[in-house]
Amino acid sequence: MAQLSQHPMDDFPVRAFRFPLGADQSVDVVWSRTKPEFAVFLNALAMHVPHFERYLVATLRKAREDICDPKLKRDVTAIIGQEANHAHNLTAFNQHLRARYPDIKAIDDASIAWFVKHAAEDDAKTRIGFTAGYETFTFLAGMIILENHERWFAEADPLMKAVWVWHQVEEIEHGAVAFEVWQHLYGKHEWYRKWMVLKAALHIATETLRLYPRMARHEGWLRKPWQAVKTLAFCGEMLGRLFIAAIPVFKRSYHPRKHPIATTAQNPIQIAWRRFEADGGDLLSIDHAKMATLLRVPEPEAAHAG
Repeated sequence: MAQLSQHPMDDFPVRAFRFPLGADQSVDVVWSRTKPEFAVFLNALAMHVPHFERYLVATLRKAREDICDPKLKRDVTAIIGQEANHAHNLTAFNQHLRARYPDIKAIDDASIAWFVKHAAEDDAKTRIGFTAGYETFTFLAGMIILENHERWFAEADPLMKAVWVWHQVEEIEHGAVAFEVWQHLYGKHEWYRKWMVLKAALHIATETLRLYPRMARHEGWLRKPWQAVKTLAFCGEMLGRLFIAAIPVFKRSYHPRKHPIATTAQNPIQIAWRRFEADGGDLLSIDHAKMATLLRVPEPEAAHAG
């Protein structure tokens, strides 16, 4: 059995996963039967994520030249590798979203253009600050999603469950890197860091709210008033959950490693996933049997609805 590092943020690897998400593949876009609204919410939240991930890769490649700490430099190289793989797979999935929801193509194109423009025009401090601020929320989303796995993923498409669990585990693994790059290069500018967290939060919320109602309307969830209220309220609840989780980020003493759910003792799915992957397990799909194997528990007889 492979030996894992004590903390998921220590010595994390780059895994060149390629999921079968190409245009010639059949992909279940509304992939959660336990909570379809969650599937659509996460699709809306994450659609612009690969565009950000390319922005992150370009930003940290430049920043790496100014980093003198060998360990941090290694971690920057690892996050670049992980995020490049994320961008590849999520971009492929986005093509299925664009095909299912034609009226979101212009929004997605504008999002791509925004990140390209700002990657080219913003100064290093702004790029690194925005990257660290944004990574605050991908890290927190990873923890929240894995903590609520049974509530939202119990009955889900095995391919998409595998994609999202992989993505969230790796977001936790490299969740401290952008923050540590900021601290290494600009740590004395504490108020600017906090401003970048707020700016990233606004950007994430805006992108999500542009997409979620359009996706929900296409799925037919806004036709009846009460169902429409519940559907839209779920989006607000999820964004609220994410932003409330970010409150500790504004403490001067904050560090991602201090978040309790990031420890191996409090996140059984991420530790089980890392252990299974390190032992050579196939993680390109995760059904009930595979999840039971990961967690070393008897296979559940039935999924719990949430």
